[in-house]
Amino acid sequence: MNLKRRQLLLGVSAIGAGTVLVGCAMPQNSSSGARNDEPRKEGDESDEAAGIEVTATEDLMREHGILRRILLVYSETALKLKQDAGSVPTDELEKAAQLFRVFGEDYHEKKLEEAYIFPSLRQAQGPASSYVDVLTAQHIRGREITDYILSVTKGDKIPAAGVEEFIKALESIVRMYEHHAAIEDTIIFPAWKAAIGDRRLDELGAKFEEIETESFGGEGFEMVQKRISEIEQNLGLSNLDMFTAPPLAAKKT
Repeated sequence: MNLKRRQLLLGVSAIGAGTVLVGCAMPQNSSSGARNDEPRKEGDESDEAAGIEVTATEDLMREHGILRRILLVYSETALKLKQDAGSVPTDELEKAAQLFRVFGEDYHEKKLEEAYIFPSLRQAQGPASSYVDVLTAQHIRGREITDYILSVTKGDKIPAAGVEEFIKALESIVRMYEHHAAIEDTIIFPAWKAAIGDRRLDELGAKFEEIETESFGGEGFEMVQKRISEIEQNLGLSNLDMFTAPPLAAKKT
C-alpha cells in the first residue's frame, strides 16, 4: 500500500497534506472487493456489505458522484465569497480540495482512467477516442487549479486581495468538471465497456478493486463517502432539501 496516500486518506499527518479523512479508518480485515452474503447492517449503505456486485463502470460513475459533491462545495463556497469574502473558513474547503486531489486526481484519474480507460479507447479508435486528448488536458488543468486552491486555503481565511481570482478558479473547475464527468458517464464509459467486452470488464472490475485497496486499504470508497458527508455537514450543506428549487412565481392575470 502507498503509505503516504493511506495517511492522506485517514487524516494522519503527512508533509504538505491537510487532513482528509479524520476518524474514518475501517477495520484492518475489511476489503473493498469483498463479496459476501452478510445482511445489510442498519446505516450501512455500501453495496459490498449487501452482497451486491458493483461493475467497473458503476464504480467509476459513483466515484464521479463523490467528485460532484466536492464540486458542490466549491460552487457554494464561491456564492458565499461573493456575499461576504470574510465569512468562509478555509479548513473544510482545504479538506475538500485534498479529497479531490487524493481520490479524484491521483486515484480515479491517474490510476484508472489514464492507465486503463483512455488507452483502450485510443486503441479501439471509435468516435469516443476523439475526446481522450481533451479529457486528459482537462485532468492536467484541474490539477493546476487544485494546487492553487490548496495554496490559498493554507491560511485561516481567503486573502481579500485575491478573492475575485479565487472565485473564478472555483467556478472554472466546477464548470469544466461538470461537463467533463457528464461526457465520461454518457459517452466514454459506455464506449469503453463496449470496446473491451464483458469478460475483460469483469477482470478490470476486480483489478480496480485491487488498486483501490492498495491505494487506501479496505473500504476506501466508504471512507471517502463518509469524509465528504462530514465536510458537507460542517459547511451546512448536508440537507438535500435546501437545494430544492423554489416554486415558480404565480403568473399575473
